[in-house]
Amino acid sequence: MNLMSGNLVAAQRDILGLPVCELSWADAFAFAEEVATMPFGQTVVAFINANNANLMMRDPEYRAVLERQVVFPDGHGVDIASMVFHGREFPANLNGTDFVPALLTYITKPMRVALIGTRATTLERATENFRRHTPWHEFIPISDGYFDRAKSDEIMERVRAANVDILLVAMGSPAQEKWIDRHVGPGHARLVLSVGALFDFVAGDVRRAPEGLRKLRLEWIYRLAQEPKRLWRRYVLGNPLFLYHVLRYKLSGTVARRRANETMKAGMR
Repeated sequence: MNLMSGNLVAAQRDILGLPVCELSWADAFAFAEEVATMPFGQTVVAFINANNANLMMRDPEYRAVLERQVVFPDGHGVDIASMVFHGREFPANLNGTDFVPALLTYITKPMRVALIGTRATTLERATENFRRHTPWHEFIPISDGYFDRAKSDEIMERVRAANVDILLVAMGSPAQEKWIDRHVGPGHARLVLSVGALFDFVAGDVRRAPEGLRKLRLEWIYRLAQEPKRLWRRYVLGNPLFLYHVLRYKLSGTVARRRANETMKAGMR
């Protein structure tokens, strides 16, 4: 199955029944810039990693939400799944922590960017650091992530009034993807991205792993060492669980893959 936007045609790979974009860094930048600068329409981008995939496997609502969004591959686990299912890795590891700041650098046309999520003080620092990183864009902090969810429509009215091109939502998965699916619609932004812990990294609240570990896609080991109490379930238990899901899906044979392809095709109609 292919994803089309303007002149770009992006292949998608079946990862545990979910279509995931097969894009190089250059093509991913070109795709995101194109949809962000369109005069109309809206594209929502999510990122799938091993932890999100585990959540998806036990949460049908979350899977359905991801199927309505454009999904980029994030991390070594998804590459392992791609090797098992398709015999090759993805062309690029398009994790949101690296992709979003790089995308903002890539887009030279001044954009209005709205931010929602994380703690108020972190949001403030992240906004200032984004402004330093790409001063030709205008960054507008809309709300921290601890607002009353009953006031979601009010939050989105503020986004609409700000007339933004790009919306970044950082609430953690699956909450951010579900919230976007329920409350973000046409007129709010042309490009919407669910960005997880990005604001924490940009604000400096969470340190990135050394570049060598990041190149080896082992940043998860560094993060586990930094926050073992919070992350041990995600990595120590979650990584083997993800591999179990991959092997089970592989061993289920062509019937499951055929059903997944039929579902994906039906969603494109």
